[in-house]
Amino acid sequence: MSRLPVIIAQGGVSPAGRTSGFHGYRRLVLEKLSQQHRQETLESIRVLRGLSTDSSEAEVLSGTLIRQLETNLFDSSAIYYHHPVQALAGTEMIVSGRRLPDPLPAGWTSEKLESGQVKITINDTQKLMVPTTRQSPVNSAGQLPSGFAPEKLYQSRHHPRSLAMTIYGASDAGLSSGLDWQDIKQLLGPEEVAVYAGSAMSQLDYNGNGGLLQARLLGKRVTSKQCPLGFAEMSADFINAYILGSLGATGTSMGACATLLYNLQMGVADIRSGRRRLVIVGNSEAPITSEIMEGYGTMGALATDASLRELDGLLASQHPDWRRSCRPFGQNSGFTLAESSQYFMLMDDELALECGADILGAVPDVFINADGFKKSISAPGAGNYLTVARAAALGRAIAGEDALRHRSFVQAHGTGTPQNRITESHILNETARQFGINNWAVSAVKSYVGHSLGAASGDQIMSALGVWQHGWIPGIKTITKTAEDVHAEYLNILTDHHQVDQKQTDLALINAKGFGGNNATALLLSPTVTHNMLKAKHGQQTVTQWQHRHETTQAIQKDYEDHAMSGDTKPIYQFGEGVLSDSDLDFNNQRIKVPGYGKEIDLAVKNPFWSF
Repeated sequence: MSRLPVIIAQGGVSPAGRTSGFHGYRRLVLEKLSQQHRQETLESIRVLRGLSTDSSEAEVLSGTLIRQLETNLFDSSAIYYHHPVQALAGTEMIVSGRRLPDPLPAGWTSEKLESGQVKITINDTQKLMVPTTRQSPVNSAGQLPSGFAPEKLYQSRHHPRSLAMTIYGASDAGLSSGLDWQDIKQLLGPEEVAVYAGSAMSQLDYNGNGGLLQARLLGKRVTSKQCPLGFAEMSADFINAYILGSLGATGTSMGACATLLYNLQMGVADIRSGRRRLVIVGNSEAPITSEIMEGYGTMGALATDASLRELDGLLASQHPDWRRSCRPFGQNSGFTLAESSQYFMLMDDELALECGADILGAVPDVFINADGFKKSISAPGAGNYLTVARAAALGRAIAGEDALRHRSFVQAHGTGTPQNRITESHILNETARQFGINNWAVSAVKSYVGHSLGAASGDQIMSALGVWQHGWIPGIKTITKTAEDVHAEYLNILTDHHQVDQKQTDLALINAKGFGGNNATALLLSPTVTHNMLKAKHGQQTVTQWQHRHETTQAIQKDYEDHAMSGDTKPIYQFGEGVLSDSDLDFNNQRIKVPGYGKEIDLAVKNPFWSF
């Protein structure tokens, strides 16, 4: 019997705010919340943004979700670039002698002047690169809440933005779990822990690979940190090295825009097999740079100001509605780039009960399929039909036909591109038809927070977990109706928030599609279904014991939430603390004892294969 991977904590930050406490989800359905929950989330956003206590609700909310691009990332009205010009033979210029290149470029001659300057004569026609600026055609993005700077919360030491977001997001997950990491370690061996996290685009701002590639062209020097900190799996490395001090499994699996689900699949497989007992899964993506935006814009993938004006019939002199730039399944023109950091802690069911962990839901499996032969590497293919159908089939096998047909919903990939609205709606519609599902509720969180690439599935999971707490599936409020070419005979593509009974909503499908044919669909089980499964497997007595331990967990969670709401919490960042050397390990050829862990690593292993 497989062990059940249970979600025991979530953390991070997105354009909707802090993930823990369900605040990121609550921002999406704010107008449907009780007055208490609404005020709590408004206060959470205010604290995150560093605003004064007398800030109005409109002011607090103005710096969240998709909006006009702000200049703290880059100035979209003046993007720096080098423009090529032709210098004709005989061109002369006066330059500082200290800034003269050595050796001189071919065709240059120099003459020292009495002022200490140098006159340069270009003897042949030559191309020169002149620094200048230009206006970006794209001016909307899903940015972290205005004023929030994760790198200022700890000694970041020129960390790339995505890694600073990792420190915040993974810390938020761990601290909000209500569990003490040192206590958990006493129940585990080092090899029973894993961290699977990364960044699909790697670290492409100036402190990472971006600066590594730009420095010489900008007349600067490459730093000693840009290369090592630019690696795509560095999020997992930071969590191990500075948050957990873990010696367990580590890495990332990359699948373009489905990357977080690829990491989740590794964690789920590990827990189901018994290979790991605790896994942290996540992604942190900070792709809002002028270069990445230009790259996707050149592909025709992004919603430009011009295309948004055309959709809404606006004049060239008018500003487009940047808030509504992402319109999944409606008349649309492209996706909206975003940044996000989402992390989830998973345990096997037995460990979760033993620890008194919170139970937010469960992930029985994640299905991954490629597209096979393709006409274009960026075009969708057949693989996503397989992943969605397999997830639906597993949901039916676990919770029953009625649960799949009447008590499930879909968090769609829903990018906001014309191609996605046709292809994904057809996949979901055909799956619904084949499984006898009518009016299948479909939501798309990218309409609120944008497309955070490798972390996008985390935004979707964050939204799905919130439904089981508050009973509202977020509607796609950026559209009033679906486009004519959308397939929706068996679907209910929500254009408004949809209320459900959270205790009677059993299943959620999280769908992701990535360039190159990277398709993944995760099946999530509700807390109610998960509890029922745990009771059936472990018995009422074990569940009752868990409930007693869970009371302590809830008290610690409340303490963290209170501190987070007051703004006096800091991310976990243990630089240079608890570093182990070989002398700290107690080992021989039969076992290894690592300080802090309750279990030894057993080296007295048997041959797992046949003898010869």
